[in-house]
Amino acid sequence: MTDVTPAMTFHPQPTPGAPTPWAFPAPERSTLANGLTVLSCHRPGQQLVAVDVQLDAPLAAEPAGLDGVANILARAFNEGTDSLDAEQFAAELERAGATLDTSTDHPGLRVSLEVPASRLERGLTLLADALRAPALPEAEIERLVANRLDEITHEQANPARRAAKALYATLFDSADRLSRPRNGTTDTVKNITRAAVQEFYAAHVRPATATAVVVGDLTGVDLTALLEATLGRWTAEPATPSVHAPVVGDDRARVVIVDRPGSVQTQLLIGRLGPDRHDATWSAQLLGTYCLGGTLTSRLDRVLREEKGYTYGVRAFAQPLRSGADGSGRALMAISGSVDTASTAPALEDTWKILGTLAADGLTDAEREESVQYLVGVAPLKYETAGSVASTLADQVEQSLPDDYQARVYRELAELETAAATAAVVAAYPADRLVTVLVGDASEIAEPVRALGIGEVTVID
Repeated sequence: MTDVTPAMTFHPQPTPGAPTPWAFPAPERSTLANGLTVLSCHRPGQQLVAVDVQLDAPLAAEPAGLDGVANILARAFNEGTDSLDAEQFAAELERAGATLDTSTDHPGLRVSLEVPASRLERGLTLLADALRAPALPEAEIERLVANRLDEITHEQANPARRAAKALYATLFDSADRLSRPRNGTTDTVKNITRAAVQEFYAAHVRPATATAVVVGDLTGVDLTALLEATLGRWTAEPATPSVHAPVVGDDRARVVIVDRPGSVQTQLLIGRLGPDRHDATWSAQLLGTYCLGGTLTSRLDRVLREEKGYTYGVRAFAQPLRSGADGSGRALMAISGSVDTASTAPALEDTWKILGTLAADGLTDAEREESVQYLVGVAPLKYETAGSVASTLADQVEQSLPDDYQARVYRELAELETAAATAAVVAAYPADRLVTVLVGDASEIAEPVRALGIGEVTVID
């Protein structure tokens, strides 16, 4: 035996390659013979194709006394067609490996399909039949109405839902559809009949005012021919697009307490109206709001959660309401969270101090850098699926934004200076123009909150 140790050959340590530039996918735009606008986006490797159809059926168009009829119609799209009953339709979706989901919001109604690329034709055929000739069976409409009435009862027990309901009712005039729950109230939903659903469908579900977004691996697919053979069979009388009324609200500083006797926690929702995505300051507002309350390391969480222990988390966010290309839209600027009852007034006092310090001293370059790194850096992961890309493109359609809007926002975020983000977030959250809604035990929190002087206090049931 020898003591000779074999020599080892060390290979050079791998070095990272140059980062690949990323941009939000750019769609191609076309129009079918029936007037349906199509945005398509070929995403190689995305074998689950997403199709989002945005329908011009705004909640403001619901007949008086029938708030929620759009929601019932949306749910009824899954309840069969002129050739398939509800069970058969569900079975066909399952055979195709597809899902069909719907949602309603103030700008309109959305129908979303996800289906394997290998079964795209079958999925599009089922989607087209649901839009073209929904059965809207009376028994199913009655069941959907009953389900919605049950949901409303449960929502009354949800502090976050009650806070949102109270904030919208406070901000907007009662005549504005924004002031009322999106999916209706007990008094309106109970009036919804099959005839009402049919009438709303006939008046607003039309290809000429709708947009279909198709995202996924479209290798070898003649998409235009496929869409003409499926969604192109959907016909209706021509119509002009809806025009959204300007968003107008009253955000004078005041406090509304929704009394919840015996509650050990208080739900906080602080809000006002601010610029929406058509405003030149949106990117700066997005960045500043993220620094304020977008993450666990934001200012609100750092003080209210880490230092004071009032809460498990508080978030600041902007939610577009109704948007139009004319710039008359607005977004809800909000701060949301929950605290224990005894900490309600102290938490509000510290929130106002945080806003005051922000206005006086501004954001730091470190806060700006960390937020930009996250917002821009997470984008490739956020839009990894076809569904997430389709949803964002449909949002752009819903809000009358250009097709390259999201890509432009990411470019702007990467270039924004700290001063611009500071100016935008300070303008978005002025301490003397905030409406505060508290869902909690009024007997415990009303007087301490009144002593803060952040606005007139009103207690409601």
